[in-house]
Amino acid sequence: MTATDMMTQPTLTTDAIQGQKLAILGLSAFYGDFLALSEISLSIEPRAITAFIGPSGCGKSTLLRTINRMHEVTPGASVAGSIRLDGTDLYDTRIDPVSVRRRIGMVFQRPNPFPTMSIKENVMAGIKLQHRHLAKSDAEDLVELSLRAANLWDSVKDRLNKPGASLSGGQQQRLCIARVIAVEPDVILMDEPCSALDPISTAAIEDLMLNLRRDYTVVIVTHNMQQAARVSDKTAFFTVEATGEPGRLVEYDNTATIFSNPSMKATEDYVAGRFG
Repeated sequence: MTATDMMTQPTLTTDAIQGQKLAILGLSAFYGDFLALSEISLSIEPRAITAFIGPSGCGKSTLLRTINRMHEVTPGASVAGSIRLDGTDLYDTRIDPVSVRRRIGMVFQRPNPFPTMSIKENVMAGIKLQHRHLAKSDAEDLVELSLRAANLWDSVKDRLNKPGASLSGGQQQRLCIARVIAVEPDVILMDEPCSALDPISTAAIEDLMLNLRRDYTVVIVTHNMQQAARVSDKTAFFTVEATGEPGRLVEYDNTATIFSNPSMKATEDYVAGRFG
């Protein structure tokens, strides 16, 4: 890339992705020479929850990580095909991956608050990484708004300077969601966000997901069929034919259809618990 190319390198701005929609087009994902996902194509609706389901090893989490370009952080990992956000190809060579991750946030399987930071500092961590400087009053307002959006404010408002790691597991996960919300993304990705939580905390996160879809496009990976049925609007079922074979998309439809009247027998067998 030339110096001129670097100076004109485009970024994803808020204006560019208002009313956004994700389109995954012929996407294949590799780890070195190993083909992990083959020719995935689907369109993800805005302001809705889309669930990725399927047996372990079928590439659900890999696909999630390709959406905000975290897949390529793994040495030797690469993709073919494209992912478009409101028409912008996220894998265009001129696009800065960091600008993609500002607009598409990620919540991981296990809560990961920064252990040396307070609750307030955890919420503001993404802002600081973006080198954005806010007045004290604006920062305080953003912390409150983000924690309220994560249904956590009432529980922590009197201890914002306590370590984020002092919270319970479910509260830590909501703190991580607040940290994502603070940078004002348009898409929130969640990789099995409840797998390490107890049933009460899981219910709280699911309620939060339903609230978040009013303002965000949410994509989740889950092994919990009941969870997918409860919270998602659309469901994509993936599978893998055998060990060493790539994951493939089998069926993608409204969640009610996937769980009550799927068109593919493999989907019916999986949601009925006959394998996986």
